[in-house]
Amino acid sequence: MTGASRGIGRAIAERLARDGRIVVLASRTIETLEEVRGAITSDGGAAEVRGCDVGDSDALSSMIEEVASTHGRLDILVNNAGMTRDGLLLRMSDDDFDDVLRVNLRSAFVACRAAARPMMRGRFGRIVNIGSVTGLMGNAGQANYAAAKAGLVGLTKTVAREFASKGVTANVVAPGFVDTEMLHGLPESHREEAAKNIPVRRFGTPEEIAHAVAFLTDDDAGYVTGQVIVVDGGLLT
Repeated sequence: MTGASRGIGRAIAERLARDGRIVVLASRTIETLEEVRGAITSDGGAAEVRGCDVGDSDALSSMIEEVASTHGRLDILVNNAGMTRDGLLLRMSDDDFDDVLRVNLRSAFVACRAAARPMMRGRFGRIVNIGSVTGLMGNAGQANYAAAKAGLVGLTKTVAREFASKGVTANVVAPGFVDTEMLHGLPESHREEAAKNIPVRRFGTPEEIAHAVAFLTDDDAGYVTGQVIVVDGGLLT
């Protein structure tokens, strides 16, 4: 899985490891990955670390191919890596738009393409792309992020159609407001206002997102594909 060093990504990695998966953690920050790997192994799980810039398509493809070759199969791909460069549309540069799409959308495309062959050979695969409610509803100041997450939905639905007959599913988990470092960076007044708009009156936890991912990667989830599972406390209701 990509973007496994903190927050939602770390929670997903730890949950999948507890479910008995050998988890391969990928991120640019090796030091943080080692911390996550240590937490997983100390809890009795199995984890490996790979340093990779998901914005580098060749490096990302090579890493996925190496993992599949080393283990003889690849069952699960979780695309969680992401970045933000927020700004109002009139002030957003081309580079800020392109960089966010490269990391948040193109990397998922590259990873899905690389993972598809070993999954098809094994006649089994679970692809989960981590989206956002922003990609479904839009958000002022996030034209690049919203476009990338919306694109992720279309990509996932297409992957689902292309590989369903091969035993490979593809779905999106779209979190709402989740209590992570990114949310902590907002002023308290903004956090309070955001919470008022959520029917359950609280932010989600990374572990709650991980529960949804765990379901979609389970052997019994083979009839669920091409779906967007929204985990947002009723925000889009």
